[in-house]
Amino acid sequence: MYPSMKAELAARDGDLRLCLLLGVAAWFLFLDHVPHNAVSLLTMRSFGFSGATDLFVFIGGYTAAILYGRMMLERGFVVTATRIFKRLWQLYAAYIVLFVIYIDLIGYVARQSAAPALIGEFNVTGIVDHTIRTLIHGLLLQAKPLNLDVLQLFIVLMAVFPFVLFGMIRRPNVTMAGSIGLYLAARQFDWNLSSFPDGRWHLNPFCWQLLFMLGAWLALSGANQMRALHALQKLPVLRAATWLYLLFALVVALAGKFPQAGLLPDLLRGVFVPNDKGNLAPHQVLHFLALAFLFSYMVPRDWSGFRWQMLQPIITCGREWLSVFCAGVFLSFAGHLVLITSPDLLAMHVLVSFAGILIMTGVAYYVSWSKRQDHKPAFRTQATTGLPAPAPQSAGNTPFNRASLAPSMPASSLPSADAATAQVKMR
Repeated sequence: MYPSMKAELAARDGDLRLCLLLGVAAWFLFLDHVPHNAVSLLTMRSFGFSGATDLFVFIGGYTAAILYGRMMLERGFVVTATRIFKRLWQLYAAYIVLFVIYIDLIGYVARQSAAPALIGEFNVTGIVDHTIRTLIHGLLLQAKPLNLDVLQLFIVLMAVFPFVLFGMIRRPNVTMAGSIGLYLAARQFDWNLSSFPDGRWHLNPFCWQLLFMLGAWLALSGANQMRALHALQKLPVLRAATWLYLLFALVVALAGKFPQAGLLPDLLRGVFVPNDKGNLAPHQVLHFLALAFLFSYMVPRDWSGFRWQMLQPIITCGREWLSVFCAGVFLSFAGHLVLITSPDLLAMHVLVSFAGILIMTGVAYYVSWSKRQDHKPAFRTQATTGLPAPAPQSAGNTPFNRASLAPSMPASSLPSADAATAQVKMR
């Protein structure tokens, strides 16, 4: 079934642009998550309507569709659903470990440093008066500690992804239309999930699912759709209009940070400032799609820059995004603690940011190295066994070797299945 879709997914597998973008997103998320960090002025959110979270969610949907789409076409819905739920459990376990250690660490530091404001600043006020209730609601994804909202969103999106993927493969346009309808209805009727002790989710899953589904829909699109997209990218008028919109978004972003400069009329300021990030404002979606439109045109899949040594740390962080993200959550808290207890100097902000990125990169390289050790065969030579070495076998008599079936790219940490089935280069 669907031989053309299988061929398209195989052709899009192993795109290093995905690894590069996920690495950039992981670094930017860390910088954005350190409160009052001057270096965060250099991240995506300072130059337009969208930011690193948008990039994370979109690439997540794209890579998940490639990985599990191939599996569903080859092995069916049931097997694919079990693999997705296995990955869902890994994400949920990572969230629980992060949540428990994170809030306990924040409470301990707040008590030891006599700085109770930290508890409110990181959205864990309930842990003081209602410890057990807060932990229970945390298990139900109803707590909202600072910087864990992205992981919570991924868990919800992956929980429904088996059914979405089933629809995407059989009726992609209809499924995408349903996603757009849900987005519009959520914004119109103010749908969201509640959180504890009060309020609602910071990243509304009914709205943010749109970016995830757009990524999946694009990954599963046919050759004709991709040719049409490439034809649009070659139109100078459309590229110029895209650049103008990005320039307009930059002016709006600067007007929001420096309102005294008067860069924007009051009428436009009321529409675009502040940005409705929680409900994924339409101009935010359009801004991200404009960036993706130009990036995919300017950076082809076979770009020679992927061989540059200076980009290898970013690509490695993209492959191991989950480990890097978890490290970044703790490092953002540690960085904030250093900044509030140190002199308020730009050099200190730069040092904290650089140290955090360096540690995250070290974590990514270690995890990548550890995975390679797990898959290295234990060779037994004649010198150690005392047995004669096996004679070379002809092609027709070569025994079955599972390692030979592994794809050439290492497993991505983004929604991935078991290592033998889905080692994908991307995260």
